[in-house]
This record gives sequence, C-alpha cells and structure tokens, in this order.
Amino acid sequence: MNIAQDSVVAFHYRLSEEGGSEIETSRDGSPSLYLHGHKNILPALEAAFEGRTSGDTFSVTLSPAEAYGTRRESNLQRIPIKHLMSSGTGKVKPKPGMVVSVQTNQGVRQVTVVKVGKFNVDADTNHPLAGKTLTFDIEIMEVRGASAEEKAHGHAHGVGGHQH
Repeated sequence: MNIAQDSVVAFHYRLSEEGGSEIETSRDGSPSLYLHGHKNILPALEAAFEGRTSGDTFSVTLSPAEAYGTRRESNLQRIPIKHLMSSGTGKVKPKPGMVVSVQTNQGVRQVTVVKVGKFNVDADTNHPLAGKTLTFDIEIMEVRGASAEEKAHGHAHGVGGHQH
C-alpha cells in the first residue's frame, strides 16, 4: 500500500543536524505513528512520505524555513515559574539551558530557559530546533488504511487504542 491521504504510517527515524550530529532517534523504542494528510508532522517531511511504502528507506534534509523556522533573537519572554511544566512530573526547578513546556493560547509550547529569577524566568520562545538545517533518515515499517475513528480524530492511534 502506498502512502496517501488517510494512511497510517509507522516509521523509525534518526534526526540529525547539518554536519551529522544526532539530535534524537526512535530506534530505542516503538516506531512513530502519524496519519498522512492531517498536518501531524512537518509539511515538507510529510510530502517526502507521499507515495512511499512499507520497507522504504530515505533521507530528507529540511532548511530552517521548511522545519522549525528561523531563529529570532528578539523572542525572549519573562514567564512566571509557576507556569512552567516538565514532561511527566509537572513542577519544574528551572536551570539555564533547560527546555520546559508552557501552556499558551496556542497550546503547549517548548521554551528554553535563559535566566532564572526568584519568581520568573527569561525564556527563549524560539522552537529548540529553530534555525537548524535538519536531516531525517527514515525507515517505513508499516502502512495501513486509517480507521473511521482515526480519521474523525485527525491522528493515528497506537496499539490497543489511543496514543494521545
């Protein structure tokens, strides 16, 4: 089955920066899943999946504009510490360089702590990968048609149901 609108794609990836240093990989766990055609991954990456099938391997390099945008040095914001979240534990003891999550009116966003005060942090609100040329090395593990529930929800569900 070729990847097209409403295909559920299971894939492994290796993400690296220009120059080859690895940022992350899915090889340590289960493959990532996404519902094709529903804007669940970067548009340029989704376009590279189009028409491919299970067993295909490929690499795609994305410019900052195609990935997470260019860095804006003016994207600094003072945020009350009580609004910071970490994955899993909730409360955070922030340190410079730490990536934390903040609830915004556009949903949860990741920010990088630049400076820590008593009650607030100064945070860089650029995406942590903004300004980077990124290469994704992809191996497609499985392609299947989406269920009616997945189409209605607009995302893939993992083994045994939802993967929210």
